[in-house]
This record gives sequence, structure tokens and C-alpha cells, in this order.
Amino acid sequence: MTLKEALQQRILGLCEEQGVKPNTFAHHCGIDRSTIYSILGDKSNNPSITTIKKICDGTGLTLGQFFSHELFDGLEQEIE
Repeated sequence: MTLKEALQQRILGLCEEQGVKPNTFAHHCGIDRSTIYSILGDKSNNPSITTIKKICDGTGLTLGQFFSHELFDGLEQEIE
């Protein structure tokens, strides 16, 4: 799994936990819905840490809690 895929799955999981669609999720997090759809689609391969922080703020998570998830434990090596 790549970091991009892990981020996509983590965001979709948070949407599911909150019972909202990505559009509503983006609104709760104070980010444009196009930003969420870019991350979930193929446009954004590297979302900024500021965007991830806004997602954390909108969900009541710390950055540590966001990344402390099994999705991020077995990521592929990005540098070869």
C-alpha cells in the first residue's frame, strides 16, 4: 500500500465513522470539497500537512492519532 492509498482509506474510514459523505466531511473540516475529492481521486498525490491538520481539527484528532493507524504501519518504501 502506498501513502496515497493509506490517506484515501483513512479519510473514507473517518467519513464512515461520522456517517457523512466526503462533501459534508470537507465542510466539517473547513476545507474545499474539491480538496477532499482531489485526495480521494487521482489529482492530489501529496496533500499538504496543513490539509491533514485541518482534517484532524475537524474530526477532533491529533496528527498523532490520525497517523497512529494500522493503515500507515506497513507502507511501502518510497525511496529506493
